[in-house]
Amino acid sequence: MQNNSQKKFILFKKNTQYYKFCFYGFLKNLRFFEPFFILFLLEKGLSFTQIALLYSVREIIIYITEIPTGIIADALGRKRTMVSSFGFYIISFSLFYFSNSYGFLIIAIVFFAFGDSFRTGTHKAMIFEYLRIKSWQKFKVHYYGGTRSCSQVGSAISSLIAAALVFLTKNYDIVFLVSIVPVILDMLLIISYPKELDRETISLKYTDVLNKFKEIIKELVINLKQKEKILILFNVSSYSGYFKQTKDYLQYVIQSLAISIPLVAGISQKQQTAIFIGIAFFIIYLLTSRASKNSAKIKTLFPNSNKALNQMLFIGVIAGFIGGIFFHYSLYVLSVLFFLVIYLIENFRKPIGVSYVAENFNSNSLATTLSVESLTKTIFASIVALVLGFFADIFGVGIALSIVSGLFFMLGLVLRLK
Repeated sequence: MQNNSQKKFILFKKNTQYYKFCFYGFLKNLRFFEPFFILFLLEKGLSFTQIALLYSVREIIIYITEIPTGIIADALGRKRTMVSSFGFYIISFSLFYFSNSYGFLIIAIVFFAFGDSFRTGTHKAMIFEYLRIKSWQKFKVHYYGGTRSCSQVGSAISSLIAAALVFLTKNYDIVFLVSIVPVILDMLLIISYPKELDRETISLKYTDVLNKFKEIIKELVINLKQKEKILILFNVSSYSGYFKQTKDYLQYVIQSLAISIPLVAGISQKQQTAIFIGIAFFIIYLLTSRASKNSAKIKTLFPNSNKALNQMLFIGVIAGFIGGIFFHYSLYVLSVLFFLVIYLIENFRKPIGVSYVAENFNSNSLATTLSVESLTKTIFASIVALVLGFFADIFGVGIALSIVSGLFFMLGLVLRLK
């Protein structure tokens, strides 16, 4: 006979749709360019401030389109919205591959932003809709954590493939072209999802679309009039916004580590950096995969979701502060270890946070609500991008990271959930 602790985590049936959700996340995270994106931009001759401005363009586009695309998903169908997202990604990756100027990079990042704004919140809403249909709502953290774990495995494998591509070609551009393949596969996978995950879709008549938009906006406004719900969205999204912009600087830290070590005979500096980045990110993403999968267990270490979200935010930004100091003093290995903590906290915290949002908002406008959560994350990410880039050019990456982490620690005090 099984004891209670064993039963506690026997929760739901891992059927075909569960594995489709998992495979979606796996393919989504086969973004071979991600481990080398900042290095790609630096090689193009960009300063950290220019990189920050490029990131800010992405965040501004997402800011403008995030809520409208969430409404479109709730009104016109989530599958259609997801397919549109993949189309934007394909255009973006093609433009990055052929980019030869800063203007070209801006156009590429704009299409990337459209892809993100059509996708964020939409797929999560489909997962939570499926749980509602199956009456598995109370297992949100476990279910979403499991699917997110597969995403992190995708990132781990992606980092090795990307490193191999850069090592063999001695070129960062190729990773964008190869990234188109999993996008096409993911598009075909989404098309195979059952129709009921779209919820109630409407015709494309102007009056029908307008009425549905009004209905969703009205429901959303009612939710957002409650201060405690706004605080939930800001708390959940703040650390994700911080993570979104700081995580890419790990590439620069690892490159600095690779440069500090004598070259292996017969390979170039870029090839040695590729090896270091491939191995480091592979290990990190395997660990974050376990973190996502065990987020429900981690949640039980805290009295409630509020405490879990609050305390993990503080742990994450303190790790960022210390990691920045270590980098400034050229203690690169220690800096990488504290970056690992930043990654782990995001993957412990994200399933808990998203599930907490889903518990506190109406399911009929869930894609829109999750788009609002992504929107607030975008606001935080924009602030981090600008501050981090500005101070990185003046004081260096390490001090810039510590400054941003200190600011977010103070922000966390304001956004504490009761």
